[in-house]
Amino acid sequence: MDEKELNVWGIHAGKTGDADTIFLKKNYIGLGWDELGDLSTLKADREAFKAKVAEFYPDKKPGAIPNIAGQLYRFVHEMKDGDIVVYPSKINREVHIGKVAGPYKYSPDIGKGYPHLRPVKWLRSLPRTKFTQGALYEIGSAMSFFQVKNYSEEFKAALEGKTTPTPPSKDDTLSIVTKDIEETTRDFIIKQLSQELKGHPLAEFVAHLLETMGYRTRISPEGPDGGIDIIAHKDELGFEPPIIKVQVKSSEGSIGDPVVSSLYGKVASGEYGLLVTLGTFTAQARNFARSKSNLRLIDGDELVNLILQHYEQFDSRYKGLLPLKRVYVPQVLEEIEE
Repeated sequence: MDEKELNVWGIHAGKTGDADTIFLKKNYIGLGWDELGDLSTLKADREAFKAKVAEFYPDKKPGAIPNIAGQLYRFVHEMKDGDIVVYPSKINREVHIGKVAGPYKYSPDIGKGYPHLRPVKWLRSLPRTKFTQGALYEIGSAMSFFQVKNYSEEFKAALEGKTTPTPPSKDDTLSIVTKDIEETTRDFIIKQLSQELKGHPLAEFVAHLLETMGYRTRISPEGPDGGIDIIAHKDELGFEPPIIKVQVKSSEGSIGDPVVSSLYGKVASGEYGLLVTLGTFTAQARNFARSKSNLRLIDGDELVNLILQHYEQFDSRYKGLLPLKRVYVPQVLEEIEE
C-alpha cells in the first residue's frame, strides 16, 4: 500500500505510562477495559460495541459509552496492517513511530491491564523537539486511542527520516494551543456558574466579585427584588456617590433592550446602572447602553475576564466552586516590521 494512503493512529499507555513496557518491550499496543473480554466475538458494528460497554460499565455517563465503544471498534476493525502508530511515551519523553504488524488479539496474560492488543513493529524513536507544537498537541489527545489527521503527514515524514521542526516562536500552532486552553477554561467557568449558581446565588457571587474590586455591597433578599439585585458603593454607609444599582441574570440566552431599559428606569440622577449576565446582549440593548453614560453591560465573556483578573482574592467557597490553577502557555510573539 502507498505510504500516503496509510492511516496514522495515536495511542497512550495509560495516564502514567503504565503500559510502556508492554508497548516497547513486548512490541504490542493495547487498550484496557479488560472486563469486556474478547472483542473479536462481537458483531463488527458500533452498536454491538456500545451495547457491550453499556452492559459492563453501567455507571459510565451516557456520553462516555459511545466514546469508549468507538475507540475499541476502531482499534479492532478500522486499524489495518501497515498503518502507522504514534506513541508519545511519558516514561522516556520520546515519540515512538511504528507500523501495525498483525490483527487484533485478546490476551490478558501478555498485556496485564491492557488485554486488547495489536502487534506493532517500532521503526523510529525521536525526541519531542523534532516535532512542531501543533503535532505534539494533536497526539496529546485526551482519548487513549485516536486517529491523527491534521499532522499525519508530519509523522509520515518523520518515519522516513525527514524531520523539519519549526522553531517554537515561529510556529503558528502555538496560538491554536493557547486559544484552546483559554476557551476550555472559559467554557468551564460559565458552565459551573450556570449549573451551580442559578438565580439569587449568582447575585451573591457577583457581589463577592465586586467586593474584590473594592466595592461594598448590599444584596437584596431572595425573592421579588424590583429588578435590583445588588447595591454597590465605595463608602462604608452607602451614602456617597457613586451608587451602583446592579441586576444579575443567570440565563445564558441573549438579553434584549426591554430588560436593559427597565433597569435604567430605576437608576436615579447621579446613580449608575450595571447589568451582568452569563449570556449576551442584543445589538439593540448594546446601542441603548452606549447612549447612556451611567449604564454599563457585562456579558458572560467580560464576566469571565473579571473573574480571572480577581480570582486570587476570592474566598475559599468560590475557589472551590471554580477550581483553577495558574499555568504558563506558549505566547506567540508578533514580529515588528521595521
